[in-house]
Amino acid sequence: QIQLVESGGGLVQAGGSLRLSCAASGGRSFYTSAIGWFRQAPGKEREFLARIGWSGRSTDYSDSMKDRCTISRDNEKKIVYLQMTTLEPEDTAVYFCAAYEKGYLKDTPPNSFNYRGQGTQVTVSS
Repeated sequence: QIQLVESGGGLVQAGGSLRLSCAASGGRSFYTSAIGWFRQAPGKEREFLARIGWSGRSTDYSDSMKDRCTISRDNEKKIVYLQMTTLEPEDTAVYFCAAYEKGYLKDTPPNSFNYRGQGTQVTVSS
């Protein structure tokens, strides 16, 4: 089973940038897993942001974030990153990463992940 721990959240001013990290542990399953990023704000539904296939060659973004974020992974370090730019107060939420036992993105619905982390708070001030 894979364990995920997010970091990199915090307080940022509107227009700023953040890079979130998702560190994995728990054996070799990270290398064959797709990893995704989601967020959830108080009173709102969970929102898919981006995901990346096991090799890093395939990525998938939500329409709302595709122009403002980039997902990448370092399989040697077992970390997946989410670089976000031009942040707005509406981006305030808990951001968490999730792992899919299936390593390919094709035919895998974004919400069909198998494991998730606890999340990291991102607060964007106006």
